[in-house]
Amino acid sequence: MRAPAGTLAASRRRRFDIWDALIRFVLIVASLACLLPLVHVASKSFSSDAFVIANKVYLWPKGFTIEAYKKIFADVSILRSFYISVLVTVLFTLLGMIITICAAYPLSRPQLKGRKALTFLFLFTMYFSGGIIPDYMLMNNLGLLDTIWSLILPLSFSAYNLLIMKSSMSNSIPISLEESARIDGAGHFRILWSIVLPLSKPILATLSLFYAVGRWIAYQDALFYIKQNVDLRPLQLKLYYLVIQASESFQLEAAQVQLSNPEVLKASCVIFATVPILCIYPFIQKYFVQGAMLGAVKE
Repeated sequence: MRAPAGTLAASRRRRFDIWDALIRFVLIVASLACLLPLVHVASKSFSSDAFVIANKVYLWPKGFTIEAYKKIFADVSILRSFYISVLVTVLFTLLGMIITICAAYPLSRPQLKGRKALTFLFLFTMYFSGGIIPDYMLMNNLGLLDTIWSLILPLSFSAYNLLIMKSSMSNSIPISLEESARIDGAGHFRILWSIVLPLSKPILATLSLFYAVGRWIAYQDALFYIKQNVDLRPLQLKLYYLVIQASESFQLEAAQVQLSNPEVLKASCVIFATVPILCIYPFIQKYFVQGAMLGAVKE
């Protein structure tokens, strides 16, 4: 005897509800795992030294104070490093997007001969590279050590981002639309500027965020390439020195600025370095999911 349709529907709904609840639970746990450490660091940055030393600060500041932030804004070298980080991130993102667009557009057009071989060459660089020592020797031979370009040029192209952009242009820009533009007399640059780019806003916003975040959090290249010119040290390298050499001041080149507990300064600097990226995300959030989905299938 078959069960009534209402019973089957209720059972199916209950099964779906269980899975939905499980998925929501996993997402909540993952969100808390990402959010709570940031809240903990922010709480330490606004807490007094005594409570931090005693390990009594968890998710809420104790002995609220902004003394650490006053020291950050009073330290000229930190503000200069912040300016360098912003400048490098902006230039790096612009250059990276220009290179990616100029490479992805022709590779996405079927009339380009040998595009599969060219795509394979780009893909090859994702898994094999020359290594740190050859990169350093190249930068030295080009005379780019201790220059701002050493922080921009080496990583200004990402093969992974190229594949995402290429896939997006191949799937979202109809060939018929390009052919119609050619009939009207449009050339490659006119098609790219007037048709392809306006229709690619989601993926452009997504990849811009990828480039900006990748550059903002990077410090290893600055550690290798910026040795003598301390004025070009980005904020992340300053933070690196603080974490590794917590007993020293940020101003390694100038007068010492002492703090009774460097943990508070480290926490405040982490928040200081994180806030700019957090402020950018809301402006491109509406494009982010759509852009990531457009480039999900890489051909």
